[in-house]
Amino acid sequence: MLFTNFEKLKKILETPIKIAIIPHQNPDGDALGSTLALQLFLNKLKHQTSIVSPNDFPDFLKWMPKSEDIIIADKDFNSAYQAITKADLICTLDFNHFSRTPILSTLLQKSKTPFLMIDHHISPDDYAEYQYSDEHMSSTCEMVYNFISAFGDKQYFDSDIATCIYTGMLTDTGSFKYESATSTSLRIAAELIDFGADKTEIQRKLFDNNSYDRFKLLSCCLNNLEVVEEKKTAYTFISSEEKEKNNFKKGDTEGFVNYGLSIENVHFSAIFIENKEEQMVKISFRSIGDFDVNQFARKHFSGGGHKNAAGGKSMLTIEETVKKFREIITTEHP
Repeated sequence: MLFTNFEKLKKILETPIKIAIIPHQNPDGDALGSTLALQLFLNKLKHQTSIVSPNDFPDFLKWMPKSEDIIIADKDFNSAYQAITKADLICTLDFNHFSRTPILSTLLQKSKTPFLMIDHHISPDDYAEYQYSDEHMSSTCEMVYNFISAFGDKQYFDSDIATCIYTGMLTDTGSFKYESATSTSLRIAAELIDFGADKTEIQRKLFDNNSYDRFKLLSCCLNNLEVVEEKKTAYTFISSEEKEKNNFKKGDTEGFVNYGLSIENVHFSAIFIENKEEQMVKISFRSIGDFDVNQFARKHFSGGGHKNAAGGKSMLTIEETVKKFREIITTEHP
C-alpha cells in the first residue's frame, strides 16, 4: 500500500476524534461508496464522523447504507461548516485537488486541520499529511478496502461496508470490464460478496431501476449520436431543452457516454451536456486502448481524470463546443 505516514495515522486513530469525510462535487458510486465505507469503519473505532458532500447525489445511489445522514453543503452550509471546522481530521476521497469541491474549496484551503487523502487519480496535490494515492487502482473503493484491511486483517468488514465498497468498484470499473479491474479487483469483489454484499440486488438498484423519463432522454442522446469513422470516434450531445423536456434529474445521463464505445471500430467516445444555469457544457470522454483521454481533456477542455475515462468543460455554447471538438479530432486525433 503506497501510504504516507500510515503508522502515525494508526496511532492517532487509537483515540476517538472528530472526523469529516468529503467526496468530490457531483459524487458518483465510487465517491459515495468509499466515503460511506470509511465512515462505517471509523465508527467501529468509536470516532465521531460526518460525511459532507459538496452537493446532492443521484437518486439511484440513495439506497446505500447510511446515505441519508450525509450533509449536503449547498443545501445546509452551516452544518457543513461546523462539521469541517470542528474536525480533528479531514478525509478527502476520490479527488486530489480542492477545485473538485468548489463550494468547500476556500474552507478546505484555509483549514489547519490534518488531511487524509485516499484517491486513484493522477497528479495529486500536496495538501494531505496522510496520503494513499495510486493511479493504477481500479477505484477509490478498492483502496478503502486495502486501507481497512491494513487495520485488522478483515475483522472490521460487515455487509454494509462490503455493499458500499462493492458498489463503488462496480460502477468505477464498468461492471469490472475496464482494464483497471485487475485479477486482484475481482478477488476483492468475491470477498465482499462473502462479507454480505448482494451482487444481484446491487446490480438491480444501480442499473435496472430506470425512470421512463431517463429512457426518453437516452433516446435523444442516441438520436444525436454521430460517428467519425476515419477517426474511430463517436460523440453525442444533450441540450438544456432536451433535459427540461424529459424532466432531467441528477444522474440521468450516467453511463450515456459508453454507448458510443459499443459501436464497432469506435475507440473514442464523447458526450456534451449543456447546463444553461451554469452557462457551461459538461463533457465526458471514454476510450479503449492506448488513446489517453486524460491528456486530451487536460489539453483542450480544462479537465482530466484517467487514461480511459476523463471529463472536461467548455464555456462555449454547445454548438460551438461540438464544432471545436470536431476540428480537434480532425487535425490531432490519430
